[in-house]
Amino acid sequence: MPSGMPDLRNHKKCFPFLLILLLCLWGCTPEPLETHLLLPVEFANVPKGMLVTQFRTDKIEIRIKADPRLIERINDKPIHYPADLYTDLDIDPAGATESIGPGYYMLPVDKRRIPMDPAITILEISPSYLGVRLEKEITREFKIEVPCSGDPLEGFIALAPAPDPSSVTLSGAESVINDIQVLKTRPVDLTQAKESFKKEVPLDLEASRHITSDLPIIVVSVQIQEKQVEKSIEHLPIQIRNCTYSARVEPDVMTIAVKGPYSTIHTKETLDQIFAFLDLDGMEPGVYARHTYINIPVGLTMTRSDPRVFTVTIEK
Repeated sequence: MPSGMPDLRNHKKCFPFLLILLLCLWGCTPEPLETHLLLPVEFANVPKGMLVTQFRTDKIEIRIKADPRLIERINDKPIHYPADLYTDLDIDPAGATESIGPGYYMLPVDKRRIPMDPAITILEISPSYLGVRLEKEITREFKIEVPCSGDPLEGFIALAPAPDPSSVTLSGAESVINDIQVLKTRPVDLTQAKESFKKEVPLDLEASRHITSDLPIIVVSVQIQEKQVEKSIEHLPIQIRNCTYSARVEPDVMTIAVKGPYSTIHTKETLDQIFAFLDLDGMEPGVYARHTYINIPVGLTMTRSDPRVFTVTIEK
């Protein structure tokens, strides 16, 4: 064989091995599989001054065909369908969005937006359109009301809760904002409270996705005061003091009413400090009309006494 010429005999020997290798590779390539995927829909580029308040579906279903290994990769990372409202709804040739008003719109599902490997074939998409409702976004200021639950400790009362700030600004879908009659916080629990307190309380917006607040957390101050109660004391004896003669008083008992803090007005220590007496120092025998002295502890106020005048008889 001339020098420099390829040895065809060696190549012929390699052909069977190459054929076997190709057959093996062809036999090892897996068959494409078909499967269904659910893709969450992400609404992007909402026109200025508008909100998406309702949509017919938040997922699309696609049927794909691909190598099993590609399908496994899809399952390893989340895929979303991006619904571009600005592009799909901008029907004004000049490109202005003023032509897009509140209403219900159908957006075509564009398979070119689905972020898929080019080797994956999309066979079917369902639904082919996405229905969305757009509403105008408005802003209003609301005064805040603070509801309460539970009762303070017996003998105590709670004054009206004071929110800080007293009003907030809400922004959201026009239908939702206009439907708010009273803006409240979550209830403040007063159960067994006996001291004033402050608490951070969220607004009660029912987890609406269509409302935002400039201040979602409110500081509520609640003043807790002890009740001022009245107690009637009957048959309070009239004591006679500083008399050198025999004396008697008619009537010899009286009824009074006192008002004071709930926690002290009912205690024996307080009641033992309440007494009535007549000071007859220097008085000679005879019959007199006199007012009594009544000792009332500090913190209590007498609101009633009966009778007011007593007859005193002094005898030798």
